[in-house]
Amino acid sequence: MRKNLWLALMVASASAMAQVAEEKKSVEVTIQTLFTAMKKGDSALLRTAFASEVTMATIAQAKDGGPVIKRETGISNFMKAIGTPHPEPYNEPIWNLKIEVDGRFAQAWCDYAFYLGSKFSHCGVDAFHLFKGSDGIWRIFHLADTRRRDGCAVPESVSSQFK
Repeated sequence: MRKNLWLALMVASASAMAQVAEEKKSVEVTIQTLFTAMKKGDSALLRTAFASEVTMATIAQAKDGGPVIKRETGISNFMKAIGTPHPEPYNEPIWNLKIEVDGRFAQAWCDYAFYLGSKFSHCGVDAFHLFKGSDGIWRIFHLADTRRRDGCAVPESVSSQFK
């Protein structure tokens, strides 16, 4: 009897871990959809990665050297920037992606570098909050990032793609 209970617990634990891994992969797909849309300049694809109500924030350095938080409600300006034709693609490779999931809520954190075409612009971290809708799709409802030009430790495997 004890052996059967132990086996049942192991199977249940393995099943739960597989489900969490599957959810994390689905969250990653949503995040990658955002970056694919940016690269393609596809605002319609971009919209699919986001919830209907979104907040965004950027932590940066003001011209005087002090910190500044730029906030935005909604993604209409972001969608316009992505969808308006521009000569160089917006490339934002990410690495060190960490995803945590609890039910219908997920958060993700990653390092990134932003390139206009092949020209380095800035780096930082992206932090995402996502929720899983009744349709089973993960969507971003909050996106925050940091931006800097100095102190960027972009891995060679990333920067070599843009040389």
